Amino acid sequence: MKRTTLFLIICAALYLYSCNNEPQPPNILWISCEDISPALGCYGDEYASTPNLDRLAGEGIRYTHAYATAPICAPSRSALITGMYATTLGTQHLRSEIPVPDDFMILPEFLGEAGYYCTNNVKTDYNFDPVGRWDEISDTAHWRNREKGQPFFCVFNYGITHEGHANSFNPSDTRTLDAKHDPEIAVLPPYFPNTPEFRKIWAHQYDLISVLDQDHVKPLIDQLKEDGLYENTIIFFFADHGFGLPRYKRWLYHTGLHVPLIVRIPEKYRHVAGSGPGSAEDRLVSFVDYAPTVLALAGLPVPEYMQGKSFLGEDPPAPEAYIFGARSRADDAYEVSRCILNGKYIYIRNFMPYQPYIQEAIIYDESKTSFAELRRLRKTGGLNPEAEKFWQPKPWEELYDLEKDPDELVNLAGDPAHRETARSMREALYGRMIETRDVGLLPESEMMLRSKNSSPYELGSFSGKYQVEKILDAANMCGNETITPEQVVPLLGDEDSGVRYWAVLALYSKMDEARNTVGELKKCLDDPSPCVAIATAELLCKMDHCDVALPVIGKYLRDEANPTVVLQAAISARRIGKKALPLIPVIEEVYPAYRGEIWNRYKSWSYPMFIGFALDQTYLNCGLEMP
Repeated sequence: MKRTTLFLIICAALYLYSCNNEPQPPNILWISCEDISPALGCYGDEYASTPNLDRLAGEGIRYTHAYATAPICAPSRSALITGMYATTLGTQHLRSEIPVPDDFMILPEFLGEAGYYCTNNVKTDYNFDPVGRWDEISDTAHWRNREKGQPFFCVFNYGITHEGHANSFNPSDTRTLDAKHDPEIAVLPPYFPNTPEFRKIWAHQYDLISVLDQDHVKPLIDQLKEDGLYENTIIFFFADHGFGLPRYKRWLYHTGLHVPLIVRIPEKYRHVAGSGPGSAEDRLVSFVDYAPTVLALAGLPVPEYMQGKSFLGEDPPAPEAYIFGARSRADDAYEVSRCILNGKYIYIRNFMPYQPYIQEAIIYDESKTSFAELRRLRKTGGLNPEAEKFWQPKPWEELYDLEKDPDELVNLAGDPAHRETARSMREALYGRMIETRDVGLLPESEMMLRSKNSSPYELGSFSGKYQVEKILDAANMCGNETITPEQVVPLLGDEDSGVRYWAVLALYSKMDEARNTVGELKKCLDDPSPCVAIATAELLCKMDHCDVALPVIGKYLRDEANPTVVLQAAISARRIGKKALPLIPVIEEVYPAYRGEIWNRYKSWSYPMFIGFALDQTYLNCGLEMP
């Protein structure tokens, strides 16, 4: 049915609503900000100064257990707008260009078909093409551009709190504040060194939140009131993940996933609220729940393929017992970690535990004040033990009691007293990965090659060619302390490239024990799957067999037809440090294809940028200047 016809229908419905004195369909406003934890006064944070958000919470519902699905923006935003896990859609990496099925619809399209005016101002970052899915995407998109009387769904995204602002001290960012937070009374979390610089960083983060509250949230709410729409609009306020600081953004901990969520529901729609104004709700809420919730509030059915559950409405379903989170590639730092939490405990499985959180990578360099201070202290021997862990291999399993240990400092995974908790949460996590067809178990290059002319979603959920259980069994060997190299070697010849890839990584995680498998590994350099060959080459370089391994990395750096293959090769070149020096001529040959105008260096914000990041760091690792 054409949208114009549907709009006439919705107008007729609005007329009938008014004639019968029944509530009109609500307008829905999302106020989204970047990179903040629940550091608001209404959450009990005495250091915060957020009077407008506190007032909104006083008129609405404050959710104490709201979580992003990833500790970084693009995969989290993908979940928000689709009601689906990024690991199901293949949108789990930051940042990527993922095809989706032609008939795949997202939240604003369902609302648009029901007559809603849908706008996004301005950031999308969903990891798939948003064009044609909104009435307007621009920095001027606004409900004021709709037809008179038309209900709206509008998203406003504010970046003042983004890590770029939090990790710099640009005076213009906070020039409108009359009073700023005092660094001297800042109370730092225990994983940050208690230095004047870190107290300054912490105070600045809170200043930015005050700017958000004063200069962005308040004027937008004032506009609603000026237009006479405040009592007809359900308002959501939330962040896309935790603070843009170390141990928050990119870290798959409670700190990286826990976000503020405030929902204000006007009196006329109070029957869908469940809780009254000023209340706190401890229901577990995930980003996959937002789209189903908005559809329910608009009186629309929730598609069966949406994986979330509405947490508001006439009769919302019971919440899930667990929140599921994922960490995958962030820029050119490749990870595969998954977690599950239930409010009391968080269980984390690091499938690449040998990779520390802070790698020698551009995104962790000294251009960001927090990382500069960490690196300075590390060089001078002044780094505290908790911060030193950022550079160390991760445990293959982590379990934290969030009630007794909210800072996630004491890993209980190996504690006999918590063996049953770890076992049950591990089983729940693996069950969720299988149920949701987690295509992130395939390395990115393999996922994209297998889904060529289709989509990762169709590959994982409908093709019948994705053996998720089998690949998960292989991935579970990586870092697993109970597995020996002898148990892994037979999998190097498995028919499934995903299994072979994880067999290589399992040997990588036991490198010293696995040195007697070099002969078997050398055979894998000729593997028909690039992901297996590249991973093997990286491992053999680490084992000092660069003579046979470097040509393989060089070969795939030249694969211009498959950018994710080039990206994997570039990441491997970066990871092998100075051993990559013989690759510099190849890098100089291929690098021009990825150069462009972004930051005067890169061709786009997606794969070319991250290939560039990895190649630039490779130059630095080899003692050379970036070209």
